[in-house]
Amino acid sequence: MSKVGLLVRLEAKPGKEQAVADFLRGGLALVELEPDTTTWYGIQLGPSTFGIFDTFPDEAGRKVHLGGQVAEALFAHAPELLAAEPTIEMVDILASKGA
Repeated sequence: MSKVGLLVRLEAKPGKEQAVADFLRGGLALVELEPDTTTWYGIQLGPSTFGIFDTFPDEAGRKVHLGGQVAEALFAHAPELLAAEPTIEMVDILASKGA
């Protein structure tokens, strides 16, 4: 069962909305290689607002993910794609259905 997660909010620069959406779609292949990333969602909250929500069985899995390839790629492309630094919130899972 997932006990912890991350909620990441991303605001695309004007004209970069499709590039952010494509980045999130491409990130799925990278997180599929992470055994402790229980769930991972690339989401769109509005025309230029995107996010990532992912869950982990424990703090160790979350730390591995934060040092993984998706985080590295996100911060490498942030100046080009994002209007502001990503907002990363550590969350505790109180209840869930499924994975």
